[in-house]
Amino acid sequence: MNILTHEKINRDLCGSPLAVEDGYSRVEFKTAQNMAVDDFGLVHGGFIFGLADYAAMIAVNHPNVVLGAADVKFLKPVKIEETVIAEAKVQERSGKKHIVPVTVKKEGETVFEGTFTCFVLKEHVLC
Repeated sequence: MNILTHEKINRDLCGSPLAVEDGYSRVEFKTAQNMAVDDFGLVHGGFIFGLADYAAMIAVNHPNVVLGAADVKFLKPVKIEETVIAEAKVQERSGKKHIVPVTVKKEGETVFEGTFTCFVLKEHVLC
């Protein structure tokens, strides 16, 4: 399936799609040195959130999709040089509103989960 949204996203910062189907996506993300917040190599949660958001956007897969809200939980730390995979599946569609649960796992263990409320607008948000 073609990806119809976020075409210019930096995949080094938000991940690379492994699968995109109607209402579903799976995105892989390898963390890097420049994402660390300390000498232990802890990755800033914003990068994990960005991965999950991107997975939600391409699960909806519409050129005018935007994020309206997110209810998220960071469950385990992620370190530099680790690979995480986000899986998103549209749970509900009601008009322009889409509810998309997303889970991020590292070696099969859940490190992040959230529910993203996405909206498909009639035109681009900046128009």
